[in-house]
Amino acid sequence: MKTIAMPKGMMLGLCFTSCLVAGVVNAQEKSLVNTKESSHAKLHSPNMKDVSWTKGFWADRFKVARETMVPNMWDIYNDEHISHAFKNFEIAAGLDTGMHKGPSFHDGDYYKTLEAMASMYASTNDPHLLAKMDKAITVIAKSQREDGYIYTKAMIEQRKTGSKNQFQDRLSFEAYNIGHLMTAACVHYRATGKTNLMDVAKKATEYLYNFYQKASPALARNAICPSHYMGVVEMYRTTKDPHYLELAKHLIAIKGKIEDGTDDNQDRIPFLQQTKAMGHAVRANYLYAGVADLYAETGNDSLMRTLNLMWDDVNQHKMYITGGCGSLYDGTSPDGTSYNPTEVQKIHQAFGRDFQLPNFTAHNETCANIGNVLWNWRMLQISGDAKYADVMELALHNSVLSGISLDGKKFLYTNPLSYSDDLPFKQRWSKDRVPYIGLSNCCPPNVVRTIAEVSDYAYSISDKGLWFNLYGGNTINTTLADGTKLKLNQETNYPWDGNIKINVLSTGSKPYSMFFRIPGWATKADLKVNGKVENMNLTPGSYAELNRKWKAGDVVELVLPMEARLVESNPLVEENRNQIAVKRGPVVYCLESPDLPGKKIFNVFIPANISLKATPIKIDGADMMSLEGNARLIENKDWKNVLYRPLNEASVLSPIKLVPYFAWGNRGHSEMSVWLPVSR
Repeated sequence: MKTIAMPKGMMLGLCFTSCLVAGVVNAQEKSLVNTKESSHAKLHSPNMKDVSWTKGFWADRFKVARETMVPNMWDIYNDEHISHAFKNFEIAAGLDTGMHKGPSFHDGDYYKTLEAMASMYASTNDPHLLAKMDKAITVIAKSQREDGYIYTKAMIEQRKTGSKNQFQDRLSFEAYNIGHLMTAACVHYRATGKTNLMDVAKKATEYLYNFYQKASPALARNAICPSHYMGVVEMYRTTKDPHYLELAKHLIAIKGKIEDGTDDNQDRIPFLQQTKAMGHAVRANYLYAGVADLYAETGNDSLMRTLNLMWDDVNQHKMYITGGCGSLYDGTSPDGTSYNPTEVQKIHQAFGRDFQLPNFTAHNETCANIGNVLWNWRMLQISGDAKYADVMELALHNSVLSGISLDGKKFLYTNPLSYSDDLPFKQRWSKDRVPYIGLSNCCPPNVVRTIAEVSDYAYSISDKGLWFNLYGGNTINTTLADGTKLKLNQETNYPWDGNIKINVLSTGSKPYSMFFRIPGWATKADLKVNGKVENMNLTPGSYAELNRKWKAGDVVELVLPMEARLVESNPLVEENRNQIAVKRGPVVYCLESPDLPGKKIFNVFIPANISLKATPIKIDGADMMSLEGNARLIENKDWKNVLYRPLNEASVLSPIKLVPYFAWGNRGHSEMSVWLPVSR
């Protein structure tokens, strides 16, 4: 293998071939995000094939992913009449003629789809998936330039002109696309043991390494939406090549080293000087996730200091009750707080001011919410702190799942917390899920790969034992850090039921700990081993540690309270003042018009002392739990051309039914609201 010429005093000297033998043995058994050898990560995931869903909530979602979501997404991205994404690779490879079609980040969408296929293969060993991936990878490899550059939009043009320009456009998605290539390649390699996609990603990473060694700060800035930060670190973990870690450090260091940076691109202020989460929410959350990856490898306390500031700001001021992020379609930054008007910038899908969380016009792009999961997952692996698992679970069950229909075929780009047909304006993105989001279909493959990979978030392993992060019916067959082989089965109907039963099927002879997450909302939890109550403090928002010499046949029972709760927001959130939302466990509920026929959902007032009963319901074939109770309903009023009117307090008692937020809009076009006025 050739080495690439470097500036004086440096030599890349990639060790990929030898590392495959020496450092990445049994690649097909590695974890999704491999922090096993990360010196500053407390936890690492089991191997990709170790966890399988059996029955219940995530088993149902995974079944839809296997049967519908992943095949549907693969068909979309290989259909030249819908997405044209694979056809772009064929044209760039010289296998066909034509023009590039679709957005500039289409390559990245295709790589996300490949990653979903690889993750599904890890769980199913379906040879048809492998054959389809191999066919596509052959074309992708042929489309790559000799120097490793790969970006179909530019390369199709370059075939006509002979030029080899790259990263010339400030809005270029070249590095973003390559970042998703890196991640997909690592997942594909670990799932299949094959190096064909990894070879493409390695050449692309070599290209980036050389490019960033020579690029000016201004030119290097032309790399928006930094998926490549996560990708580069994962390439380092896979190949063990130290130059990839050097590249990751450099990518963070150049943030803010330009004179005309923007909050839209997260480079107006150097990362280590940032104190508030501002700007484009997707790019911010991807940046934070990539920085967390870098910290796991380096332990740079300055990185963690800024990450903590960002996390506190998002969770205390800027995150929706659903885990959604990015409240504004178009915001301004610093949003009028600056005395210098020239500093104020227009920012798309932005974090707003503190407490600026509108409901009708909430943006909450599905990708931003997935970015929130990716970031908190990495923070959990670093620290073992349950607060990160709480946010990860919140987003997964609400603002991520809301981005896809229950049948797995239709998608939302934005995820508002309220919708009314009476709104006197049309927003940019549909509030009905659609099969293909023509202007920007980045969210559908992102949510599909996320659901295909949820099993990799369920457990973690540390030197002390096994950690339970997400609850759901599954079987895990894994090896602990001390070599103990462990197999257990988890039985539960969580999140609809708080009873969780763990059966130890086989284990070793050494004592070790099991760490059970007690969610932040779970007061008065109970924990039993073999029928005996454990006399220990089960603190909400922490992990409860049980250390013992386990044996086959041991049974652990964790009971989490599942009463419905009314939740209020900080009074500085103007739109939610004197309103409540309803949560039961990790699931946020909403009132939807199909459950109040002939009446307006915005005329409902929730009594502060309402009693809500959990009742099973099916929506589009999916089992879930609704909440039923009695609320106050005022008469319908005609507000056309009326801004204010005297208060009419007349109301009647009316039965209502609330459904999980993630399921809204699955029974046809509807109105919906999460936040509802409270009657005290």
